[in-house]
Amino acid sequence: MRIDIITVEPDLLRSPFENSMMKRAIEKNIAEVHLHNLREYGFGNYRQIDDYQFGGGAGMVLMIEPIAKCIEKLQSERDYDEIIYMTPDAKTLNQTTANTLSLKENIIILTGHYKGVDQRVRDKFITKEISIGDYVLTGGELAAAVLCDAVIRLIPGVLGDETSALTDSFQDNLLSPPVYTRPSEYDGMKVPEVLLSGNFPKIEEWRSEQAYERTKEIRPDLLDE
Repeated sequence: MRIDIITVEPDLLRSPFENSMMKRAIEKNIAEVHLHNLREYGFGNYRQIDDYQFGGGAGMVLMIEPIAKCIEKLQSERDYDEIIYMTPDAKTLNQTTANTLSLKENIIILTGHYKGVDQRVRDKFITKEISIGDYVLTGGELAAAVLCDAVIRLIPGVLGDETSALTDSFQDNLLSPPVYTRPSEYDGMKVPEVLLSGNFPKIEEWRSEQAYERTKEIRPDLLDE
């Protein structure tokens, strides 16, 4: 998988891809992540990429021309399955979306900034819009990092145990059950006996029941879905 991220603040995005699972995925050539500084496509000596919004109002807006130049350059080099815009006014990222995107080959992610991008960018280029929650960040860089982490970890070969992702929360519209490790007793708190029994059918039954009960208590909306 190749991911190209168009950003105003590329330095904000370097660390997530230079550490942990993302770093290993890149080193193993399972994933490629390329950062593109939008200012390189800006106008004049100051590399202008934003302007005042028509109709007045507070806040600057990213202009269409620098974004179009960058996207069109990338499209001239390869075909893209999706061009994604990270924005709070979109459908919220979920596990189903991450699963779907993990099967793609080439993706562009455009990160918003200031008051967002000229609407014509969204109308002309964007194939999918994603939010990571009902709140506003300074820019879309951290949201893009969240999306990349959620997607890349699902690609075969990234996780040490590929079956691990199959038991994550939300994979079956349920939260994960409680997990325990050694010691079996700490400060009077004991690990449930069933987990120590070696009876794997019973253990799976317990985990399913716990997952259902936790979901019912914490996120009943998932059960409706």
